[in-house]
Amino acid sequence: MPLFDTLEYSLLRYREMKPALGFRARTRSSAILWQHRLRARLVRLLGGFPAERCPLRARIVARRAFPRYVREAIVFRSRPGSDVFGYFLVPRRNEALRLASGASGAVLAGPRVPRANHPCVIAVPGHGRGVDSIVGYDAKGRLRKLGGWGEYQNDFALQCVVNGYAVFALEQMGFGHRRDPAAKKRGPDSSSCQPAAGAALLFGETMIGWRVWDVMRAVDYLSTRREVDARRIAVMGISGGGTTSLFSAALDTRIRAAVVSGYFNTFKASIMSLAHCIDNYVPGILKVAEQHDVSGLIAPRALFVESGTRDPIFPVSATRRAFGRVRRVYRVFGASSRLGMEVFRNEHVFHGPGAFRFLKNNL
Repeated sequence: MPLFDTLEYSLLRYREMKPALGFRARTRSSAILWQHRLRARLVRLLGGFPAERCPLRARIVARRAFPRYVREAIVFRSRPGSDVFGYFLVPRRNEALRLASGASGAVLAGPRVPRANHPCVIAVPGHGRGVDSIVGYDAKGRLRKLGGWGEYQNDFALQCVVNGYAVFALEQMGFGHRRDPAAKKRGPDSSSCQPAAGAALLFGETMIGWRVWDVMRAVDYLSTRREVDARRIAVMGISGGGTTSLFSAALDTRIRAAVVSGYFNTFKASIMSLAHCIDNYVPGILKVAEQHDVSGLIAPRALFVESGTRDPIFPVSATRRAFGRVRRVYRVFGASSRLGMEVFRNEHVFHGPGAFRFLKNNL
């Protein structure tokens, strides 16, 4: 019988793979050595990072006060030729201003956001309209009522603010404010993720590497803000934002906690076997490690994952298997309490309740 099935061929090749740096350590010291080796190899697989950090040249381009928080629009330089856009949100401490509803805000020309040394979450949106969709804007540019979470990402940046965190909602390359002219012309839902991710591959680099570097530079920026406790920075993302969040926490040890929604899985069951955007792919990674090994680079820092039972692109059965594997890493580090998971009844959406309880205990 002819062997025409491409998935079967891929699975055959996967079974033949023996990842060179899969986790096998049994002691904390050997696990630390394993992390150093895998982290260095992973950076090379992603295409490497710039040898030097260019000046951030950060500037505030807009400022607005809302009943429960103050929001600044920020632009900073990540690398030569590439600026990053984001929203920096800080809760307002004055209880008289903590209204339960309303989304209208006033433009501020006065003082900066309240200074309170907050723990801060870098919020990374997934595929879609970009960062606007996680800070409350609908597809027509209107602000949703606070608490009326919308779309599949459920305004998780605003949920962070409501839970008491400062937030840096970061626009990923290829979406929203950071697209090429052709994508902008097609409308707000269109991205330039491709061809940009393809261009990265042509350069021997990856879109994951480009986006992780943006998160690293965001940590640099947050370290300059007096409103932020730089020792308590977390990263949170769903879907493609979960990809960036996981890899960023794996590679930047300044990140104290990671919340990965709608992504944590195995490469085998998801991006190898199902159709995904090219920005998910790292050439040669399966020769080195599976996703649970990459996740193990976060240990002993905090990691929380959530998955919907009906997620069609990141199967929950594989999420559970991968979680069992990464748990072994945390056990070797004696850090099982810093690892958490919630499986909820829904599709590919941000959920949150377990994640925010987890952050309260670990950030």
